[in-house]
Amino acid sequence: MQTTHRSSLWALPLALAALLSACGDSGGTAQASRPVLVEQPRGGSDAAVVTYAGEIRAREESPLAFRIGGNLVRRHVDAGERVRKGQVLAELDPGDQRLQAEAARAQLAAAEAELGRAGADRTRFQALLRERLVSRSAMDAQDAAWRAADEQARAARAQLDVARNQAGYAQLRAPFDGVVASRLAEAGQVVAAGQAVYTLAGDGGREVAIALPESRIGDSSLGQAVEVELWSGPERRLRGRIREIAAAADPQARTFAARVALDADVADEVALGQSARVHVRQEGVGAGALTVPRTALQPGPSGGHAVWVVEPASATLRLAPVEPGRLGQERVPVLSGLEPDDWVVTAGGHLLREGQAVTPVDRDNRPVALATTARASVERSR
Repeated sequence: MQTTHRSSLWALPLALAALLSACGDSGGTAQASRPVLVEQPRGGSDAAVVTYAGEIRAREESPLAFRIGGNLVRRHVDAGERVRKGQVLAELDPGDQRLQAEAARAQLAAAEAELGRAGADRTRFQALLRERLVSRSAMDAQDAAWRAADEQARAARAQLDVARNQAGYAQLRAPFDGVVASRLAEAGQVVAAGQAVYTLAGDGGREVAIALPESRIGDSSLGQAVEVELWSGPERRLRGRIREIAAAADPQARTFAARVALDADVADEVALGQSARVHVRQEGVGAGALTVPRTALQPGPSGGHAVWVVEPASATLRLAPVEPGRLGQERVPVLSGLEPDDWVVTAGGHLLREGQAVTPVDRDNRPVALATTARASVERSR
């Protein structure tokens, strides 16, 4: 009796373990379908457009500096103010230049006095020479002295003109109409000759400064039409053309500086320093193909590329080999391997497998009825 009782005690835990094991196996076999983000391929216009970030700049933009050094005593304008050609923007202390002008004026007076004395002597010697009271060599000496005095007077006049110009250089004037884009010096500061004090943006047009990567330099050309979208007004596209492309790349960024000129009728609608995006349409292979997000591309089963496509009837996955075109910034054209009605998985493809059951959802996390949508697409095509 004791042996039978002990056997029943051992059998009960074994039966419970077997039951739990069976329940675990059945739960692992029936796996829930995985939600996946899907979308249908789009037309090829998006893939054929490359977007560059840029900044609104003036076509004529100059750093303004004094031609002489000195102490900046007055600053008449500030950043953002509109100025006219010839308007005084800032002034240096003119004391030294005034003294130099006075010294040059005194030197000119002395040289002219010496020229007058030499001229009088020359006139007297000419009269004496006619009466044969002086030699010809003495007359030649007087002529040489007069010519030397004349050259000294001319040099003094030139020095006075230079001194007067130097005094005028103590005032910094606007070379053209425009807007003061930046101020780089303060009153009381000692500035050197050529040191920028202001940056003046002219009224002669507005442009967008962008940087073209090395991989895209061959796709852009002078005069190419582009569209400009302001960050402050994304609902409107402004017309423009590529006006300038640098001949050499920046040694650090390895990009080519470029300028996009806006059409004259829209240039007044932008402000200096605004952020903008320049949309450049690329021509060539893949421009009219279907496109998918770059995140949809997966390694192909035997090399190359593929995308996960959801079968509408069974809501399962199949890996479809595709031939992609040139990669865009966000999308890639698919030259072959996809149909317009296919539903492509756009994210998390590395976590999926062939034949896996999935639940397609859109970007708002709403379920997508693939079969109904596919039938509607076919009926519309008929």
